[in-house]
Amino acid sequence: MARTDSTGSTWRYRWARRQNERRLRLFRSAERAWRRRDDELRRLRTLAEQCHGSAAAGEGLLLELGPDEIVLRVVPAAQLVEVRHTAVLPAPELTVGVEHGRLHRRLPDGVRVTDAGMAVITNRRLVLLGGRGRRDWAYGRISGLAHDPQAPVSLIQVLDRRRTSGVLVPADVAAEFRFLLTLAFADAIEQRDAVIAQLDELIGEHTKARPSRPGIATPAQARLLALLPGGRRTAVVAAALAVLVPLALANSGPSDPTGRETAVAATPAPVAATVAPKAPRATGSPKALRVTGPKTPRASGSPTADRSSPQRRCGAPANPMGYDFCSGERIREPDPQVCEHFDCVPGFWEGRGYLVQCANGKISLAGGSPRACGLHGGVRRTVWH
Repeated sequence: MARTDSTGSTWRYRWARRQNERRLRLFRSAERAWRRRDDELRRLRTLAEQCHGSAAAGEGLLLELGPDEIVLRVVPAAQLVEVRHTAVLPAPELTVGVEHGRLHRRLPDGVRVTDAGMAVITNRRLVLLGGRGRRDWAYGRISGLAHDPQAPVSLIQVLDRRRTSGVLVPADVAAEFRFLLTLAFADAIEQRDAVIAQLDELIGEHTKARPSRPGIATPAQARLLALLPGGRRTAVVAAALAVLVPLALANSGPSDPTGRETAVAATPAPVAATVAPKAPRATGSPKALRVTGPKTPRASGSPTADRSSPQRRCGAPANPMGYDFCSGERIREPDPQVCEHFDCVPGFWEGRGYLVQCANGKISLAGGSPRACGLHGGVRRTVWH
């Protein structure tokens, strides 16, 4: 026998089961993304504290080390790249822990490969030992450094060289290569402690952002909207039509199938102080005169409009957070219950950006990224608060 509540209905239990499965699925996805990020930050923290390199690591390389120069890492299968056009790169910084998406092998526009070999990171310089020769980038002469967010390419500018060049490394070692390059540069200016302190701060902030297990949905929380085909979306469309259709009918005049003018009663304005319309002057014409009163002002949005009204939401579903598609501020830290009121994309909590709506109606937390809504038709519009 089907399980029922006190009213004899079974749909409430089905609704509660689906909600709990959905909440648990979203929580597990967010938890996996959080753990991956936590493991990466702690690995970098250990690397920053323990990676000091050694002179013995450079044995067997066709590279003569200077006094007190030690090798931190050797990256095989590296390539030398050069930029065809003139570029101005940002000054090197000690920023660590930056999250990048999946890196692709495709080179950025204007960048070409000119040699291949291995990259050597020391505490004094970055060296590429290629088949055509050697290219050095001394940290003390670096004026610009940029890591491409979509390709495993690091571009470098030095004071005594006009052309911008850099290194292309395998995508699976690009994150560690970039971190060790930052760490080596920090050693050169005696700022390794600043890098470690920055990682400690990132780990602390990430620990506070750990997803919490969602509450259990009960049959008593089921709404009657769940019985409608399409659920909340259907109710929103019906509410919008209920508002817009009477407005459209009120703004359109009555039809006159006979083609003759008929008297129309003047409509009083909804404001307190109005000027009474003048009475029409009799002309003796057999046709009745059309008398029109002052027009009723149309409703217009205002900064103090209720964000919960269908007009103010601009098509967004009803929600207690006040999120809409009209205007306001971008949402970078959405409410934990956002996916109970909006249709979230799979892996929603793995996004790192602001809330956007995709072309297929789902919402994503990857706003600002070129890959946002990539599997859902692209970005349609921003969700505001």
